[in-house]
Amino acid sequence: MKTVKVFSTPTCPYCHMAKDYLKNKKVLFEDIDVSQDQNQARAMVERSGEMGVPQLWIDDQIVIGFNKPVIDELLGL
Repeated sequence: MKTVKVFSTPTCPYCHMAKDYLKNKKVLFEDIDVSQDQNQARAMVERSGEMGVPQLWIDDQIVIGFNKPVIDELLGL
């Protein structure tokens, strides 16, 4: 099983879409609210070089934005 982390904010519509999509596909993921956790926000930017959300970290791969084809490919959906 792949490790999935979703970096998001409560006001981001694409974040909600990405998380709803993963829930519908029954993919377990860790939801990280970067508006509340500055350490995680800093770590996200340091690793990806991007401030935008959502960011999905699927094992060692980073997906910026809600990119269904890439998410499906990385998760084998």
